[in-house]
Amino acid sequence: MLDANPLLSPSPLAYGLPDYARIRPEHYLPAFETAFARHRDEVDRIATSPEPATFENTILALEESGWMLEDVAHAFYTVSSADATEKIQQIDEQLAPLMAAHEDAIRLDARLFVRVKDLFDRLDDLDLDAEQRYLVQRHHREMAHAGAGLDPQEKQTLSDLNRRLSILTTAFEKNLLADTNELAVVFDDVADLDGLTEGEISAAAAAAEQRGLTSSYVVALPLFTGHPYLSSLTDRHSRERIMSASRSRGSRGGTHDNRGVLLDIVRLRAERAALLGYPSHAAYVTADQTAGSPEAVAQMLRRLAAPAARNAAREHGELQQIASGAPAPHLVEAHDWAFYTEKVRADRYELDRSALRPWFEAERVLHDGVFRAAGELYGLTFTPRTDLVAYHPEARVFEVFDADGSPLGLYILDLYTRDSKRGGAWMNPIVSQSALRGTAPVVVNNLNVSKPSAGSPTLLTLDEVTTLFHEFGHALHGLLARVTYPHFAGTNVFRDFVEFPSQVNEMWIYWPEVLASYARHIDTDEPLPADVVERLHASEAFNQGFATSEYLAAAWLDQAWHSLDAAAAAEEIDVAAFEAAALREIELDHPAVPTRYSSAYFAHVFSGGYSAGYYSYIWSEVLDADTVEWFRENGGLSRANGDRFRVRLLGVGGSKDPLEAYRHFRGRDAEIRPLLERRGLTD
Repeated sequence: MLDANPLLSPSPLAYGLPDYARIRPEHYLPAFETAFARHRDEVDRIATSPEPATFENTILALEESGWMLEDVAHAFYTVSSADATEKIQQIDEQLAPLMAAHEDAIRLDARLFVRVKDLFDRLDDLDLDAEQRYLVQRHHREMAHAGAGLDPQEKQTLSDLNRRLSILTTAFEKNLLADTNELAVVFDDVADLDGLTEGEISAAAAAAEQRGLTSSYVVALPLFTGHPYLSSLTDRHSRERIMSASRSRGSRGGTHDNRGVLLDIVRLRAERAALLGYPSHAAYVTADQTAGSPEAVAQMLRRLAAPAARNAAREHGELQQIASGAPAPHLVEAHDWAFYTEKVRADRYELDRSALRPWFEAERVLHDGVFRAAGELYGLTFTPRTDLVAYHPEARVFEVFDADGSPLGLYILDLYTRDSKRGGAWMNPIVSQSALRGTAPVVVNNLNVSKPSAGSPTLLTLDEVTTLFHEFGHALHGLLARVTYPHFAGTNVFRDFVEFPSQVNEMWIYWPEVLASYARHIDTDEPLPADVVERLHASEAFNQGFATSEYLAAAWLDQAWHSLDAAAAAEEIDVAAFEAAALREIELDHPAVPTRYSSAYFAHVFSGGYSAGYYSYIWSEVLDADTVEWFRENGGLSRANGDRFRVRLLGVGGSKDPLEAYRHFRGRDAEIRPLLERRGLTD
């Protein structure tokens, strides 16, 4: 019975939070089938209307369609990324081609495109406000970009390509999750983990116990190449084991090898770009981003790569001096970099970052750091809703209230790593805000922090603190956007703009009032000493050669793969050789500075939404660094500043051209100088 499927009726829970306590895996596919059919019927009525196209009967009607599908999809994809059990993975595999086919049926509908194009061509004659006008432009642009103008045979070819790509990207993610779990490093002797804190060892023991291993310790792998533990493990062989396991993911043969999958993805994306009239997938993607072209992206990456590589080489020389003077002298390799970096940092700045964890207890960071900064800037308050059940027992629900006490939405935090959660950290909506729908936002932050044993506090690394502030910046974007139309909700902005608000939110980590509030010792409640804070500030540009180089190398790899034309992508390609050649070309091939993501585990671009768009982080950081300078010039953490940022940037969601919104906030275009200074790239 349809009535028995909780996904097919409005949720009884606050803010429309899906009733996950009642939802079972077998509910998802039937719900999608019903939602697909309803959406197709809604769109068919629009496309076959005998009335001339108007904003109301075409664009507004489109915005009023597909609501059931949006709700079901948000509910499912939240689970498939954060708690992908075997049953959920099977559903994901079945669903991928169905979702691709449905999206194509809508975007490529020639009847619908005729109506949208008619409105676009008559735009100046229509009596529309700015948001409505931009909505018409975006619907037209997105349909044209998707291939709505192709002939029927070309559309059939395009749909087949999209279907095959959806299957491949799902397979890539499934392979990566399985291989990452299989390659978690097992240590039998606690002495091999010398240098880790008691809490970190406790977490490794708990991870082993969850896998049924007794008297062992399991170190799970993060999504990126390195590992937080590499900075403190004293045993070089232990460091090498972790780094080797990380770098071998998806490329060691067997069932979970991703090399063939990624080559097929590259080939099909290049074929699709050619069909759509573009020389490469990178050209296709950037044409509808703020960058505009892969040439603009390459110009920026090249401008930054040379000074970053010089800085990394200089840093390596400093590390090598220490390693050469060790009892067993050796060449500093990739698995040594973080360890010796901390030694240089400790010597130069008298700063041991690994020793700072007792000051970063997770609950205090969240409430007295992340939430407090949001309160000071935007007047927000956060109240736990223990009565609301999310999709997993570890996902905690908070109700968000505005400065006047009015309810704003829900924020869900899912902090800990588990085998069913994909790597990395992210934000996603479960419910998107829309005045048209009458919905308020429900947003999720996922991290992958190691869970300590029962009764032990969760102590974060400084990098994990940064990640929490960063992802919460995305959450704020989703919570504070106030738009009419679902199309523009929350973070529905250009990919190379979406990281900007999250990067800005990182600035409050070191802001004096915020830091003094959350950075308190777990045992003594003493604040982080002032001299340590000074040394943290002094060391902010430290190791930026490495950090910038590893990121730029990954961004360049993404561009290299996706700049291949269809003929080049169809050739036989050795993945390792291709990577090496690409990194040599931009001179980011330092053997001790591996790319942040190697191709076979580069989930951002081969299973996520960043294909030909990983450059977005540094592209957005230009705006971020310029904005941080504005905050500092205008008094920093204040409601006046927060309200300006909220109203002119966060609040507009995707309802305005992002660079226009930035100019409205800043009074001018962004300058690159603050970014160059931040990353030490001015010499």
